[in-house]
Amino acid sequence: MTELANLTDALLKAAKAAGAEAADALAVDGTSVSIDVLKGKLEHAERSEGVELGLRVLIGARQACVSASDTKPETFAMMAERAVAMAREAPEDPYCGLADPDQLARDWDVAALDLVDDGPPVAPSELQEMAQRAEAAALDVAGVSQVSGAGAGYGDRRIHLAATNGFSGGYRRTGLSLSCVAITGSGTAMERDYYGDSRIHRADLDSPETVGRIAGERTVARAGARKPPTGAFPVIYDERVAGQLIGHLLGAVNGSAVARGATYLRDAMGEAVLPSHLSLVENPTLPRISGSRPFDGEGLPVTPRDIVRDGVLTSWTLDLATARKIGLQSTGNGARGLSSPPSPSVTNVRLTQGTASRDDLLAEMGTGLLITSMIGSSINATTGDYSRGASGFWVENGEIARPVNECTVAGNLREMLLSIRPANDARLHVGRQVPSLLVEGLTIAGD
Repeated sequence: MTELANLTDALLKAAKAAGAEAADALAVDGTSVSIDVLKGKLEHAERSEGVELGLRVLIGARQACVSASDTKPETFAMMAERAVAMAREAPEDPYCGLADPDQLARDWDVAALDLVDDGPPVAPSELQEMAQRAEAAALDVAGVSQVSGAGAGYGDRRIHLAATNGFSGGYRRTGLSLSCVAITGSGTAMERDYYGDSRIHRADLDSPETVGRIAGERTVARAGARKPPTGAFPVIYDERVAGQLIGHLLGAVNGSAVARGATYLRDAMGEAVLPSHLSLVENPTLPRISGSRPFDGEGLPVTPRDIVRDGVLTSWTLDLATARKIGLQSTGNGARGLSSPPSPSVTNVRLTQGTASRDDLLAEMGTGLLITSMIGSSINATTGDYSRGASGFWVENGEIARPVNECTVAGNLREMLLSIRPANDARLHVGRQVPSLLVEGLTIAGD
């Protein structure tokens, strides 16, 4: 991390020399390897490594960002000069600016986040073997006609952020992933499904055989899918897609949308947005989860916070700029890109789980739609009107009756979220920990 700290310091010095009044710099040093196999043989291999740099300069109420992947001193000078020239021509933004020194994170425990697997890097040959084993396991499932792809990837990333307000800090994150996509049937009767897992620590990753088997079983279950009936029915969002529904809520409370008034929840602070027994909590400090971090993209401390408490909206998601626009304090949610200024973004979120299993929700639903996959999106951010393409399974008498596809579900997000009932099946190692959700009164367009 010392090398990255030296690079950010050099960038800040170059910015000052070029005439910047304030600046922050981001350095990222990463290695990634990805392997795809098909029919037991290597299909695609990709490796990338190197250092990327981002510089933001501020002159009065104007700012500009530049990025590069060259660490030569003359490059730093050129970046700084270009950024300063751009900032002088940029429109004024009275809300941009660095954090005050007394707002900055001072102490953090990176080790407690457990973001690094201390084992040796995973070799390309190991990744290829993992993908081959996953593909073979999928093909062993009766009814799977082919595997369209199996892939594995490994990444190791170091990040360092520094600014002229005195902040300087960095951390490292590793990751390993494995996925498989299987196909059943042929021609117009072809159906596909997938499964994958991604972890920080290799010891936590599902085995290749598990990944391939689940991908195959999910795919075979979709054989013979056809459209469901049209009408108003209850819907269950399976755990693997339920996070998308909560994601629409997270988008509606994002500071960028709130500051523009472009959200159906713009006047909902202090009002019920979920059932009274549910809370939605963000926690950037959960160990062994890839979304965790010791500080945000503006050097502010991060702590757990309630977005929704007992059904009531209690917090927007704010970085410094959006907080200033609406007269509040940042929630420590600034996300910094290499070539763009900070913007508000959530990390790990957890929705209160229920006590019922997904099967219990199916029995309660009786007749309706179980959604396992979604495509497309037509959502009116200012009204909450919702329409999405979906596929999954038709449920009758509380039991899965047949697979369905090519349908659309529609409703209003405000009403939908107030009616949700959660199951108890959330995965606690992912960034969006949301169980299967039963939603009442959606309109399904099928046959």
